[in-house]
Amino acid sequence: MSDREGLPAAFRQTEILERITDAFFALDSRWRFTYLNDRAEAMLDRSREELLGQVIWDEFPETVETEFPEGFHRAMETQEPVAFEVYHKPLDTWFEARAYPSGTGLTVSLRDVTDRKERQRELAQYETIVETFRDGVLKLDAENRITLVNEGFERMFGVDREEVLGEGVETIPEVATIDQEGIRDIGHGLDMLRRGDVDHHRIEFTYTGPEGGDRVAETQMVSLGDYEVAGVVRDVTDQREYERVVRSLHAITPELLSAEDTLEICSIAVHAAGEVLDLRVSGIWLLDEEHNRMEPVAGTAGAHEELGGLPHFPRGEGVVWDTYREGEPTLFDDVRDHGAGDQGPLRSEIVVPIGDHGVLMAGETTPGALTETDLELATILAANTEAALDRADRDQLLRRSKDTLERQNERLEVVETVLSADLQDHLAVAASRAREAGAEEAVEPLMRARRLAGDALELAKGDLSVGPRGPVEVGEVVTTAAEVVDGVDVEVVDGAWLRADRDRLVRMFEAFLLDARRRAREAEPADAERQAGGAGDGALAAEDPSENAAGIPDDHLADAGGGNDRAAGDDRTVAVELGMIDRRGIYLADDGPPLPADRRDRAFDIGDAATEDSPGLGLAVAAEIADAHGWDVDATTDADGRMCFEVTGITTLEAAE
Repeated sequence: MSDREGLPAAFRQTEILERITDAFFALDSRWRFTYLNDRAEAMLDRSREELLGQVIWDEFPETVETEFPEGFHRAMETQEPVAFEVYHKPLDTWFEARAYPSGTGLTVSLRDVTDRKERQRELAQYETIVETFRDGVLKLDAENRITLVNEGFERMFGVDREEVLGEGVETIPEVATIDQEGIRDIGHGLDMLRRGDVDHHRIEFTYTGPEGGDRVAETQMVSLGDYEVAGVVRDVTDQREYERVVRSLHAITPELLSAEDTLEICSIAVHAAGEVLDLRVSGIWLLDEEHNRMEPVAGTAGAHEELGGLPHFPRGEGVVWDTYREGEPTLFDDVRDHGAGDQGPLRSEIVVPIGDHGVLMAGETTPGALTETDLELATILAANTEAALDRADRDQLLRRSKDTLERQNERLEVVETVLSADLQDHLAVAASRAREAGAEEAVEPLMRARRLAGDALELAKGDLSVGPRGPVEVGEVVTTAAEVVDGVDVEVVDGAWLRADRDRLVRMFEAFLLDARRRAREAEPADAERQAGGAGDGALAAEDPSENAAGIPDDHLADAGGGNDRAAGDDRTVAVELGMIDRRGIYLADDGPPLPADRRDRAFDIGDAATEDSPGLGLAVAAEIADAHGWDVDATTDADGRMCFEVTGITTLEAAE
């Protein structure tokens, strides 16, 4: 039998079957192959010689478990053509099968649709992916009709896809309430894509969200070919707001860096936390090393309202110290989950370290009210604040160094003056008296000279620190000081106790008493002149009538070192009164002539100690001793016109019983 004997007569009249690309084969009523075209041989990977006359189910038993038997039998039973798709596993191929029945059997066409099925599978995957996008996806055909929208698009614009599918793109602005500028930009972008001017186009526009309120969307449109266009729409409202806040934070950085001190820096930062970051309950706590705690420096009005004032945090207590110690910003959805019961009404909190300075803290009374974005923005603010505080610390250190250097230079200049003049005067008097009256009378001026040298050395080194402090009875200390300053009579009207370095305190009161005696004796010029004249006789006489044998001007011998040596024949006694000022200070008033008003403001200035009318280093030393104790000292007059030295700021002062 020839290759074509099994074909119907109509098929034998043409060679069409051999030229078409689909595979064709024929089966008789007993399911035996009666014809195969070239394409069928290739597809089934079997030759005509092997298959003609053979039963299909015997030659291809694997097809028994597929749709082939059911489809072929249905066609034969109904005598109606059937079509179906089937996967042939051994060939890893999808077929589209069509069976045409006749009275003697079937004619079957097979088309390889593997590529189409793969495209369908990929399309199904694509559609699944598109549906999972949080962003909106839109597809337009060549006529600008909407052919696809996903759930993200429905959610973003509050529309039902059934309302827009098949509709023109002009429907979108109606249901999404897009601003007019955005509509124009979308139309312009579609025109450019279809003309081929660009491959993609980005548009940003404003629209009204489903719940009201202006939102910002960004759309990326791309050409799909054949004039089809797809667009991905993303809501960027939060992103744009984040960018705006970051710009605002960086905008206040110059203000932070130009602030004068720590308080101003923290106030600016807290204001930014409340106004820019919308952290209404926030504040800054800085480390107080002296008291070993976190000290509140600045806070928002909301923080004061919610917390009833800003608390202190002792070392080691609460999430504030945990975060500061670890050095990492932390978000607490609920601080009570972390065993923190010290935050008052606050539940959710942000704690951000400000370097080694302290922490920025913000909170809300509702758990979970703060977000990671809040934490990130607060961290940016804390970093800018840290930079400003670092700069302030450096500036303060530089200022202190500069002030220290200036004071040191000033001290050295004074020391040079004192050591070259006052100290030499004292030593000259000591030498004169030693020659005239014997060594015993030289003790006092020599001791004073030694003390003056010690004061000068301490001032020059800036070393007037205090030693251990203990309870001291002020009246007893003043009485002790008066024992080494002749010519003063002390009355204690208010007894008091305080904690101080007793030896330094005695030295401070000595300076006050010596100055009182000096002023009283300077008011007796006749006595001073008599003393100066007496010193010009005898062994100290010199050829120059204005100088003695030691080369020291005679008037310096009257009261060497600022009038601390009692003049011969001068019985003037200075009355001195000791009392308290408002339980935080003490005064020493004397009946000597007060310092001139223009001298009181600079009485304790070390730079004034080297001036021509200076009383010497005594008052400068007294001021240094008071400052070392943390006190303030002032020179003034009381209601009776008496000269007063006031020492205030004494936190440990208590009235004696």
